[in-house]
Amino acid sequence: MAENRASANEETYGEGVPCWVDAQLPDVEAGKRFYGELFGWTFQEAYGSSVWALLGEDRVAALAPKTDGRMPTVWTVSFATPDAAALARRITAAGGRMITDPYPAGGLGTAALAADPEGAVFGLWQPGGHRGFGRRRAPGTFVWAELYTRDTAAANTFYGDLFHDALFGPGAAPDFGRAEVTEVFPAEMPPHFVAHFRVTGLDDALGTVRRLGGRVQAPPFETSYGRVAVVTDNQGASFALLQR
Repeated sequence: MAENRASANEETYGEGVPCWVDAQLPDVEAGKRFYGELFGWTFQEAYGSSVWALLGEDRVAALAPKTDGRMPTVWTVSFATPDAAALARRITAAGGRMITDPYPAGGLGTAALAADPEGAVFGLWQPGGHRGFGRRRAPGTFVWAELYTRDTAAANTFYGDLFHDALFGPGAAPDFGRAEVTEVFPAEMPPHFVAHFRVTGLDDALGTVRRLGGRVQAPPFETSYGRVAVVTDNQGASFALLQR
C-alpha cells in the first residue's frame, strides 16, 4: 500500500457531508486511461487492488476492481460520519437498510454501504488516516451529489432527519440535492445517486467522453447549481459533468 499521506488541502467533513467517491469497475487500468484523459488525474496505489485518483498531489477519488461480476459498475458517493455504527442504526430505524455493515478499512477509516427506503445506495465513511477529498469543487473534482428519487417528500424526510445539521444547520452548504427520476431519467430507472464532477467546458468534455468510448445518458440541461450532462464511462459507470 502507498504511504497514507494526507493532502495539504484535505478538509474535515461534518456528518452528512459528501466526503468521498469511488468507482467499482471491471477493469481499473481502463478506468485510469479514461479518467486520466478526461479529468487530468494521475494515479497511485491505494488499498488492495484499488488506486487513488490524484489531481496534483490531492486525492480526489478512488477506482476499485469489482470483486464479483454480478456487482454493478457504479460510482458511489460516501457521506462523512464520526460514528458509522451509530449512523447505521439510525438508517435502519428510519426505514433504510444496511447493505454492508461498518467494517475497518485498514488504518484509513471505517466504511459501510447503505440504501435509503427507496433503494438508493450510498456509502458511509468514518475517517481514520484518510479524511476524504483532498480537493473538491474545482475543475476535475467532485462538486455535487444529486439523488434521483421517485418520492422527493420522503427523501426530504429521510435525509433531512438523518443529516439535519449538514443540510440545515448553521453555515450549511451541502453539495447534495434531489430531483425526481422522471426529470432526467425514465420513470423505470431505479432511484440512485449521481456523482457530479466539475468541468470548465461541458461541450468539450462531452466530446472527450464520446471519443474515449463513453456515451451521453442525458444531454446538457440547466439546473439551479449549473449546466449538467449525465454520461457513462466506457465500462458503464454513470456520472455527471457540471459546468458552473
